[in-house]
Amino acid sequence: MEITRPTYMEVNLKNLEFNIEQIQKYVGENVQLMPVIKANGYGTYINKRLEVLNKFNIVAVANVDEAVNLRNIGYEKEIFVLNQPYESEIEKIIQYNIVVGISSYEFAEKLAETGKNVIVHVEVGTGMGRTGVHPYKIEQYIKSLGSNIKVEGIYTHFSAADVDDEYSMHQLKSFKIAVQKAKEILGDIKYIHAAASNALLNYPEAHFNLVRPGIILYGYAGAENTFEKINLKPIASLKSKITFLKTVEKGTSIGYGRSFITEKETKVATIPIGYADGFRRDFSNGWKVLINGKKAPIIGKVCMDSFMADVTEIDNVKLGDDVIIWDNENITLEQLADKCNTINYEIMCTISDRVPRKFI
Repeated sequence: MEITRPTYMEVNLKNLEFNIEQIQKYVGENVQLMPVIKANGYGTYINKRLEVLNKFNIVAVANVDEAVNLRNIGYEKEIFVLNQPYESEIEKIIQYNIVVGISSYEFAEKLAETGKNVIVHVEVGTGMGRTGVHPYKIEQYIKSLGSNIKVEGIYTHFSAADVDDEYSMHQLKSFKIAVQKAKEILGDIKYIHAAASNALLNYPEAHFNLVRPGIILYGYAGAENTFEKINLKPIASLKSKITFLKTVEKGTSIGYGRSFITEKETKVATIPIGYADGFRRDFSNGWKVLINGKKAPIIGKVCMDSFMADVTEIDNVKLGDDVIIWDNENITLEQLADKCNTINYEIMCTISDRVPRKFI
């Protein structure tokens, strides 16, 4: 589809392919990759690109509706739902042949009542404090499952793989105990997985036979030491264009609340991206964007649909000039995240669906 809106996210599929190759090389050919493409591929929309998805035998999403969307675009391989589903979603799980992570007795009972064959991975709670079966109760849980429920995987999730090695090793030890107990009941288990991006890079002993690359798949750091471990290329950049230009005199108020008053004659550009697009109000009054190779400060408050920038010092500025919100070089995703006191994940995931994605 042709991109007509001047604001868009550019997604570099060649960089994505590079990252896949680097991650596979890092974990070795005997470990499969299960890319985490939840939240619309962390905001990149690669979950809508069938040619990308078909590179993998199994992909991971957050919920059942995300899995259904993949089926609807034609993905026929395994789809794994990371989070404990709801009872109301069981019909979809069966209809669309979705593999689900489970740890709830009540949900397992409802699955058994259907009498329909369902494939699951059992989640072990090793210290995340979210969901999961206690490691020492894994035998009890597996034995409680109905005969129509086939366990093909067992998994856990590290909570501090970027900051606390001691705690992570405690989690890994607990998981290994649970895996051994599960094997005593089930025999060989098709998928054993624990490592998302940070554990993938920091704990080779947590690779097992499947890993779940998330943020690193998209070329961004999940921790301070990410790029010391692996070479990656960021795949996304956010861009817009100048759609209105005017010169105003000294003393002119700019934007809502009159939070900025010009101190001299000023050339003002309006750029059509605002907080409804995911460009937050934190960037009001002072944050800079790149125009014609120079930084231009935002003046006034970021509006729902646009913001204004002072382009007085930008040479030959004109309507239609490109505006770089982040390009991973001059302005990085991490810099935006730091400004908002958050993480790069959140900035990526909250770019709204009204911003078109342009794949290159």
